[in-house]
Order: sequence, then structure tokens, then C-alpha cells
Amino acid sequence: MGFRGTITDASDFDPTADAETLFNAMKGFGSDKDAILDLVTSRSNRQRQEVIGAYKCSFGKDLIEDLKYELTGKFERLIVSLMRTPAYHDAKEIHDAVNGVGTSERCLIEIMASRNNRQMNEMVAAYKDAYGRDMEDDIIADTSGHFKKMLVVLLQGARDESGVVDADLVQQDAQDLYAAGEEQWGTDEAKFIMILGNRSVTHLCMVFDAFEIIAEMSVEDSIKRELSGDFERLMLAVVQCIRSVPMFFAKRLYKAMKGLGTADNTLIRIMISRSEIDILDIRECFRLLYEKSLHNMITDDTSGEYKRTLLNLCGGDDDLAGEFFPEAAQIAYKMWEMSAMTKVQLRPTVLPASSFDPAADAQALRKAMKGFGTDEDAIIEIIAQRSNAQRQEIRRTFKSLLGRDLMKDLKSELSKNLERLIIGLMLTPAEFDAKMMRKAIEGAGTDEHALIEILVTRTNEEILAMNAAYHSAYKKSLEEAIHSDTSGHFCRILVSLVQGAREDGPADEERAIVDSQELADACNAESDDMVMKFMSILCTRSFPHLRKVFQEFVRYSNKDIEQIIKKEMSGDVKNAFYAIVRSVKNQPSYFADRLYKAMKGLGTDDRALIRIMVSRSEADLFNIRKEFKETHDVSLHEFIKVETMIGDTSGDYRKTLLLLCGGED
Repeated sequence: MGFRGTITDASDFDPTADAETLFNAMKGFGSDKDAILDLVTSRSNRQRQEVIGAYKCSFGKDLIEDLKYELTGKFERLIVSLMRTPAYHDAKEIHDAVNGVGTSERCLIEIMASRNNRQMNEMVAAYKDAYGRDMEDDIIADTSGHFKKMLVVLLQGARDESGVVDADLVQQDAQDLYAAGEEQWGTDEAKFIMILGNRSVTHLCMVFDAFEIIAEMSVEDSIKRELSGDFERLMLAVVQCIRSVPMFFAKRLYKAMKGLGTADNTLIRIMISRSEIDILDIRECFRLLYEKSLHNMITDDTSGEYKRTLLNLCGGDDDLAGEFFPEAAQIAYKMWEMSAMTKVQLRPTVLPASSFDPAADAQALRKAMKGFGTDEDAIIEIIAQRSNAQRQEIRRTFKSLLGRDLMKDLKSELSKNLERLIIGLMLTPAEFDAKMMRKAIEGAGTDEHALIEILVTRTNEEILAMNAAYHSAYKKSLEEAIHSDTSGHFCRILVSLVQGAREDGPADEERAIVDSQELADACNAESDDMVMKFMSILCTRSFPHLRKVFQEFVRYSNKDIEQIIKKEMSGDVKNAFYAIVRSVKNQPSYFADRLYKAMKGLGTDDRALIRIMVSRSEADLFNIRKEFKETHDVSLHEFIKVETMIGDTSGDYRKTLLLLCGGED
């Protein structure tokens, strides 16, 4: 792959003149920070090294020491880091990671997983020169277990780079990885280390494809199931870098800037280390994954000269729906291909209780609500740890045994969010969805996000059951309710989805090509025609078929369907189509994002939080938990614990949510 950086050699370069410019910028009272950052970010690293030499020859001073003296804070760290060679910069990052207070495992993982043999060997030599110690010895002293073993393997810089692939060895490695994890009780970590730490990139890409056929899951999903802790994170990083180094760094940059506070060391390290390698591809991958360009996220998340320097390294803003660079188009195509190939095993967090006794549970619930005061703990322990089918048995037994309506008793004894959550758990899934649709439609303002979330993510059977429950409870059809409360194209999309008539079955490859071409052609049509064409395909085709359609759309148009929707559409129509695409690509990831948005910032959207936790607890909440941790670098369990603390003085609401969540990741 050719040069994909943003920083290149400056033409008409004169190191002596540059040294004088920097000297004058730091002379006297204060310093000309703009002059410093403009010069440093418009020279390649090779040229900066010449400027350092010229500065010492001309003024008898150390340029880096002068920069440290004149500048401060994050801006100083960024400029000084730019003045180091890549090998010495990496060496310093590793040294700081293992010699500070506690080990920065994420820094070790990022560097070790992403550097090629030459970069690794140069870094090891620079470390020895700068600190008089062997990097391997320091890493061994500061890490442990399989995590340490894999770091040492990577540190050798001995990955096969021949480009020769042995088809028989590909199949053998895929089978060995399967046998080391999914096929046996326990995991043979040494086999994972040997294969992922030594085989070539091309070879491993083919191994991953073969593994998916054998295991019916991606190698990433297998690693998440079989490994844990820092070792799991390191192996996932290696796999991500084998698949796409730019995609790996795009995710790292997003995590460094999202939420409260910025991980500035990570941001600085990546922007510097990739500015002369592949930052253009990283920008494209960032645009592909998230709702804004890298340029815009840096703009929103940083300030001052620090921001200006980072933006110079970034090299420009990206048109959200522009065409992909060839490498990014290949990545987008491969992402949809992986989505189509991977068979994810959906896992709930709430399972049927063993030794279930509905009569005993009914009696225990009655006791918890009888007399003065309510035993919320007893109610929570029973209801949150029974399957929905078991809860329905408890409802019936409560009525037949005690002659009372359990739902009415719970409503009278509980209050606020705890009552809403417990009642939601006691309803059947169809009743609960019907109630959530009713809440989204009635009252002041419509909750369009709730309407979209429910109708996009439910199966045909679930939608039909919800329709019946809605009609039974509210004496009108759900379609009528949608018609009365929404309008235009958004109404038509919802009405199409509420029919519960989405096609089933696998992708039809020939039809997928036709569909992708029709979608691409529709992008050039009038707005109304474009929406109607998108609706006719996105609202009716099966999810497996749509994965193939969106994959072929990249090939046909050199654009990504998500970015087209974001730029060409607006409002609720955009949100509905975007939700469909996100669900087709990775539905647990879509729900993880919905949960994050429900809790982040000031105040919690408790209705959305309750809706998702109740409806997914017996479907795929375990998968959602994993996606939440992967995307947001914090467990769903911890996020719920912190974000629901305000306003839940008793902690009962939070306790119930945490039981549904099912554990810490």
C-alpha cells in the first residue's frame, strides 16, 4: 500500500532557516506558539531531525529542551513528541507505560499489536539506547501470565512477512484454533499465541475466514468467549490489526475522545505515529464507523494551539457522504461481508429458574406486600430471576391461590421507576411492547425513537403478537394509532414495518445486486422518490439479504449506505433508515448504543433504559453487554451502577437493573 499520511517532506526545505525561525519564536518574553506549530507540523519527521541538528549547530542549544521550557501542558507534550523519531517516541511510550504508577496495559497493547517487524526492532534498539535496559526484561518484570507471553512473542518482531500462503496450513491453523477453544472444555492459550503471534497478515486473514466456516462465529467472538482480561484485549487488538490497522486506530481514537474527558496521551500517540503512514485511511474508517468525521470530533473535543496542531496532523475534514478511498472502500465491503458470514450465538442474561415453584413464589410475593411496608428485596429477587414464562405462571397461581390480582398489588405497593420496571417484567413480551408503543404515541409529543427501536428490531412474529396485544388492550389497531400520530414518509415507514411482513430467508445474490443498484440510482433521484425506493427495500427484505445488498452497494457506488442516509435524509426518516442499517449490521451493537445514549449526560432516559433491559434480558442482553464494553470501554454493569444512582435513593431500581444485566464484564 502506498503513502497514506498527511505530513510529507516540505519543498524548498532549509533546516538552518527553520532553526532560526524556531529560535526567534522562543526568544524574549513569551513564545510564538503559532509559528512553532505551523513549522513543526509542516515538516516530515526526517526533516525535523535535521532541524534539531541545525539548531544545535547554530545556537549551541538543545531544541527539544528549549521547547519543553517554553511550552506547557498537552501542547508541549504534542510538539515535543513530534520532534522525536518514531522509534524513540514508541520507546518512550513503552517506558512510561511500564515504569509509571501502575502499568498502562492499553498503551502496551496498542503499540505491540500494531507495529510491523521493522518498527518493532527499531523500537527495541531505541529503548536500549535511551534507557540502557532491555525492553523485554522490563515488560517481563511488569506483566504476567499469558498476557506477558504474547507481548514477548510480538516483541521479537519475527512475524512472517514473506507473503507466501500455504492453503493446507491455513486450514490446519483454523482447525487448531477451533480445537484450542470452542471444541474443548477450557482453552489452549499457547496455540492462540503461537498462531496469532507468528503467522503472516495475509495468512491470518485466510485463517479467520476458514475459522468462521468451521466455528460459525468470528474469531473475535471466540476470543471473547474463551479469553479474559488484558490477554483477551491484546488478542482482540492483534486480530483487529490483522484485519485492518486503520480500523483499529479509528476505534482507539473514538474511545480516546468520547464521553467526559479526553485520553490525551492516546490521542497524541496515535495522531503522531500515524500522520506519516495511514491517517487518511484512519479518517475514512472513522467516518465509516461513527456519526462525525475525525476532524469534527477533534474540533469539538480539544482547544487552543493543541487543537490546531492536531487538526494540522489530521489534514482536513471529510465530506460525510463522499466517495471512499480504495482502501476504505475495501474495508467497508469486508465489514459487510463479515457481518453476512458471522453467525452470532445470541445469549440472554435471564434464564428459567431451576426448581421453580410458582405456588411458593406467589406466597412469598404476597408476604412481601402484606401488612405495613413492602419487602422490595424479596419482590426483586423473585421477579428479576424468573423467566417471563415463569412469571406468567406466578400471575396465574397468585390469582387462583390467593384470589388477588398480582399486577394490581404490585402497582399499589411499588412506585416510580421500580414499579415501571417490575410491571414491565410481569407483562408478556407482546403486552410490554404494546404498552411501550402506546406510551410512545400518547401524551404530549411522540417518542419517535421508541417507535423506531421497537418496530425495527422485532421479528415478524413479535410484531404480529404486539399488534394483537395492542388491539386487545386499547380497542384500536396499532396501525390506526400510528396513522393518527405520525405523518408523511415517516408514517409510511412505520406502517410498512408494523405489518410484520418482512421477508425471511437467506440472501438472494442476484436480487441483492439489483437492489443495490436501485438504491445507488435512487441517490440521484428526487428526495421523495429516493425515500420511497429505500423504504421498498429496507422495510421488506430479510436482514441476511440486506447485508448482501449493503455490501454490493459499496462495490457499485463506492459509498457506504449509512453515510448516504445521514447526508441525504433528515429527521425521523433518517433515524428510521439508519436504525434499520445498524440493526442489519449488528443488532446488539445498536442496542448498546441506545443504552449508552439513554444514560450518558445529565439525566437518564429511564423509559428507554427499562424498555431495552426488559425486552432484551431473555434475548441477547449478554451480547449487548459485550458490545457495550467493546465500544465504550466501560461495562454496562458499571455504567448502570453509576448513572442510575441519582434519583434512586433506595437503590431498588438500580439493583433490579443490575440483576437483569447479569454480571460485570
